[in-house]
Amino acid sequence: MKIIITGSLGNVAKPLAQQLIAEGHNITVVSSSDARKQDIESLGATPAIGSITDINFLTQTFDGADAVFVMTPPAISPDKIVENTTNAGKNYAEALKNANVKKAVMLSSVGAESPVENGPIAGLHNIEKLYNEVENTSFTFLRAGYFYNNFFNDIPLIQNAGIIGGNYPAGIEVPVVHPNDIAKAAAEELVKDGNTNTIRYIVSDVRKASDFAKVLGTSVNKPELPWVEFSDEDSLNGMLQAGLPEDMAKLYVEMGRGIRTGVVQKDFIDHGSPVTGNIKLEDFAKEFSSKF
Repeated sequence: MKIIITGSLGNVAKPLAQQLIAEGHNITVVSSSDARKQDIESLGATPAIGSITDINFLTQTFDGADAVFVMTPPAISPDKIVENTTNAGKNYAEALKNANVKKAVMLSSVGAESPVENGPIAGLHNIEKLYNEVENTSFTFLRAGYFYNNFFNDIPLIQNAGIIGGNYPAGIEVPVVHPNDIAKAAAEELVKDGNTNTIRYIVSDVRKASDFAKVLGTSVNKPELPWVEFSDEDSLNGMLQAGLPEDMAKLYVEMGRGIRTGVVQKDFIDHGSPVTGNIKLEDFAKEFSSKF
C-alpha cells in the first residue's frame, strides 16, 4: 500500500514508519524540516518536506495514497493552541477530500469525546467533529492515553524538590500509553478494510497517580518519592516558572482538572476501559531511569 505518515520522525511517526516499511509498504513521511530529509530516506521512506498549513502541498502529497496517518503537533504554537490545532485539522480534512483519500487514521486522545474541561484535547475534539463530516473518507479515531514520555518533563522536579505531582490526587486512575503501542495500533488500522468511521482506544496501562511516584521513584533509587497534589494555582505558577507559555500552561491545568473530576477519563471508562497496549508502567520505568 501507498501510505502517508504525518508527524515527521516523532515519537509515534518514526516507529510507525519503521513497522510499515518492514511490512513492505510504500511510505512517505511528511516533515516541515529539510534537515529530516536524510533521516527519512535512511529509513527507506520518501520525504515530503513542507508545511501542514499549505493545503496544496498536503493535497499533492496525499494524492494517490491508499491511507494517511494524520496527527497534529502536540505544541503547534505558543498561543491560540486549540485554534491552531483545529486549523491544522481543517487543512488535513481539505487535503484528504481534494486527494480523494479513502482511509485515514487520526491520532486523537482519551478525553476527545468531551467538548469541555480537557485542555489541549479540545482541539482534537474539534478535529474529530470535522473529520466526521468528510465524505468518502473513512476514519479511525485512535484515542490514546496520557503519553509516558510526558513524565520526562518531571525529572527536574524530582531532582530539585524530591517530589512528583499534578493538580489531581494520588488515588486518581489515569490511562497511559507508550508511543510504540500507538504506532503498532496505527499500523493495524491503516491497512484494514472498512468504510465506516470507528473509535479505537490505545492504552498501555491504567494506574493510580501514586503508582507513577512509586514505580518511577523506585527506578531512580527514590522508592519513597511522594505524589503531591498541587492546587490549580500552584500548578499554573509552577509551569509558568518552568518557562511554559501561558496559553499552554492554562490548558495543562485545565486538563489536570478534567482528570481530577473524571471528565477526561469518562469516555474511556464508558467504552469499557480497554487496555490493548503491551508496555506497562514498569517497562517504561527502565526508559525513565536511563533519562534521569
